[in-house]
Amino acid sequence: MTKSRTLLAALAGLMLAWTGTASAQQPLKIATSAGPVAQLAAFAAGLAKEKGIDVKVVELSDWVALNEVVANGDVDANFFQHATYLALQNKQRGLNLVQVDKVGVIAPVGLFSRKIKKLDEVKSGDSVAIPNEPLNGARGLILLERAGLIKLAPGKGFSVSKFDIVDNPKNLKIVELDPAQTYRSLDDVTLGLVNITYLIPAGGDPKSALIIDRTIDEGLVLRFTAKPEKKDDPRLRAFIDVFRSPQVKQFIEDKLPAFIPAGFDS
Repeated sequence: MTKSRTLLAALAGLMLAWTGTASAQQPLKIATSAGPVAQLAAFAAGLAKEKGIDVKVVELSDWVALNEVVANGDVDANFFQHATYLALQNKQRGLNLVQVDKVGVIAPVGLFSRKIKKLDEVKSGDSVAIPNEPLNGARGLILLERAGLIKLAPGKGFSVSKFDIVDNPKNLKIVELDPAQTYRSLDDVTLGLVNITYLIPAGGDPKSALIIDRTIDEGLVLRFTAKPEKKDDPRLRAFIDVFRSPQVKQFIEDKLPAFIPAGFDS
């Protein structure tokens, strides 16, 4: 009986070791939003491959799905969101995802127009498109206030909504749209709040913004996100070490100049 138990324990140990080895040999799967963020992740994956780290980048356009595929284990982590958005998604969808490391980028938002060249050309009754997603909608309203077009109730931060507009001297019409649609709406509205992650894939030029928000805020850094039990996965840690490299930071500065590197070592 003792020998049988010893043999079973040994077999179990071998199976566990084999499973761990097999897992380590699987490619690391990173889900990311399409466009410049995916371009950045793909560049880092190329560097990782040179070091023998196999990383598969999975592009998705649905921000909700990007967290769901992490939560259900289809991918190991995602790279598209900041802490403020993550906290909102965890609360609303009952998730328990965490940021893995401090390194990442900030994707600015800006007010764009195809109808005017300067903010002082905004007329009474003009329409402004902002995302119908609470956080980026709030960023849009805050930017409108910074532009001197509206005044918001103080102390709301990123929880502000159009109902918190306390002064609207030009009687602007606030139109809430899907975040991916605000750039396309510029033919119909005077101003639109567009996130750079949507602007660039649609062919827009960040330099054409009438005003852009380049606020450095810890809550706005796009970082790698995973389930708690995955955050110390050796493959993920190794990839993040590559991502933190000077080459990736240089890529951001050269190829994605609208983005702001954050959390890099130097």
